[in-house]
Amino acid sequence: MTVVLLAGDPLPGGPADDVALGPLLLRDGLGGGFGEVREMLRIHSPEPTAAFSRRDTLRPGYPAAAEAVRRLGFTPVVRPQGGSLATYHRGSVVIDHVCRTPDASSGTLARFRRFAALHAEVLTGLGVDARIGAVPGEYCPGEYSVNSGGVRKLVGSAQRVTRDGWLFSSIVQVTGAAVLRAPLTVAYGDLGYDFDPATVGTIEDTTAGVTVEAVTAALLDAYGVTGPALPTPRR
Repeated sequence: MTVVLLAGDPLPGGPADDVALGPLLLRDGLGGGFGEVREMLRIHSPEPTAAFSRRDTLRPGYPAAAEAVRRLGFTPVVRPQGGSLATYHRGSVVIDHVCRTPDASSGTLARFRRFAALHAEVLTGLGVDARIGAVPGEYCPGEYSVNSGGVRKLVGSAQRVTRDGWLFSSIVQVTGAAVLRAPLTVAYGDLGYDFDPATVGTIEDTTAGVTVEAVTAALLDAYGVTGPALPTPRR
């Protein structure tokens, strides 16, 4: 199946539009003459964002957590995927992968395995000691996180499955661990989750000279994307 690349340019509505795009593409596709396109990929580096899950919003400490991250310069949003709070910024690479298919529920676990292996391979190719598995105390813990040397989380993924298809979103942390750590520490405290700030990592912590641009290029190559990017649909 051909994967269509969408432009990674910032959307007019910022983080709110970023998290709304995946469900929009799941429901409506690209439209505008591209109705037959089933698989779409957007790789971008967003403005500082604190992406809470719907589960997070049910915690008594959520209002305080949302206000805390805002004070630290991160826009709080509620993402449609599962998991728990993740932060990202211009030093991160966010992958939003949408596939419109009627049988999405049958391959949920296989997708986590497939993309964890792909992301670990990309990082290994960039010189990172990349390993698959959760680090104890990490934010948004997951069996298929990718870590650096078994110590710090570098990549996290979350998934949404609907009757229209699946949305698989991943965050690769490239630079700025201290900036990411601050809102996570305060917000996880407010939410009442176990969290070890030392598990927040970025590629630059152990591998010098790897840039957001280099990671983006390596990911595009790994996903087999060629040709120019199409304009990203607006809500």
